[in-house]
Amino acid sequence: MTIHKLDASGLLCPMPVIRTQDRIAELHAGDILEVQCTDPGAANDIPAWCRINGHKLVGIQQYENHLMVVIEVNNT
Repeated sequence: MTIHKLDASGLLCPMPVIRTQDRIAELHAGDILEVQCTDPGAANDIPAWCRINGHKLVGIQQYENHLMVVIEVNNT
């Protein structure tokens, strides 16, 4: 397992989800992706994308104007 980071700050919908999808495509099963973003819609959009694609949402943390979405990559 390796922890990776993605900074999607300043991007608006749908770009945080698209960048997340593109980055996860490069990772291995069991890897963790920490996505930093400022778009409040990402708090719903990224978890929905995870459910559809079978990735595990580890958690979401919100602080000030930022979100950190933590995802565990599945076997696909």
